[in-house]
Formats: sequence, C-alpha cells, structure tokens
Amino acid sequence: MSLSIGPADPAFVRETLTDAFGSTMMAIHGALIDARGDGAAAAYRDGYPIALLTYRDDGAGGWEVLSLVSIVPGAGAGTALLDWLAAEAHSQAVHRLWLITTNENINALAFYQRRGWNLTRLDEDAVTRARSLKPTIPLESGGIPIRHELELELNLR
Repeated sequence: MSLSIGPADPAFVRETLTDAFGSTMMAIHGALIDARGDGAAAAYRDGYPIALLTYRDDGAGGWEVLSLVSIVPGAGAGTALLDWLAAEAHSQAVHRLWLITTNENINALAFYQRRGWNLTRLDEDAVTRARSLKPTIPLESGGIPIRHELELELNLR
C-alpha cells in the first residue's frame, strides 16, 4: 500500500467534516469555529482521498489540529498526515502542534499518545458549556458521558 499526501479539495473537506461532525462548525474553546481552518491536507490511495487533516495557526507560534478524519481506518493515513504536518511545521519554524479532543474519545487519546503526543490540559465541563453554542453535540458515546475537552500537544523542538 502506498499513500500520497496532497492538498484537499474544498468540496471533499466540507463533505468529510459534515459527515464526521454534522457541519464544518465545531464548538471548542468556548466558541464556534470553522473546522476547515487555515489549511487542509488529504491522504490518497490509488488517487482517492482516504483521510483528511485540517489545521490552523494559533497566533502564538503553534498550529492547532482541528480535525483528523480517517475514511479508511487502519490504513496508516492518519499517521501519515500527522507526520506530514510535523514536517511542514518544522520547515516553517513552528515548534508546537496541539489539538483538542473529548473525554470519551478513547481511540483518539490512544492514537495520539502512541505517536508521542502528550496530554497537557483538562478543561472540565467544556463540552457541557459548548452545547449552548452547538446543541447537536451528543450527550454520550459508547456509554461515556461527553463533558470535558482534553488538550494534547506534540513538541517539535
């Protein structure tokens, strides 16, 4: 299997984010933000996109990963996209990548930690508060209440 990383078509970005999150708008950091961000890349296999990563400049010397969506889980596309983003960040003297996930997203927590990301912050009840901005956020997933935002980071120094 071989993957290539390249720009993501805007229609693919919109459709993928809407399928994964119900819209391109995400409620994080106490605000609604557009998950299309400042940049997007896709992983392709045989010419077809199989994963999407979106990110934005945080204005403080880091890049925030807004979304990482794998259409074909287990293909290595998520890892390839994170590796690509780290290389891009390094080439532009960005020394910190970070992201927010939620407390019930156990698969994501394991995925990122296996790749060297560290849990750096807990924002207790942030998702509970975010429902006032985006009422469609589910109350639970897999029997786990969705309440908190967790910040993970990868230091590139």
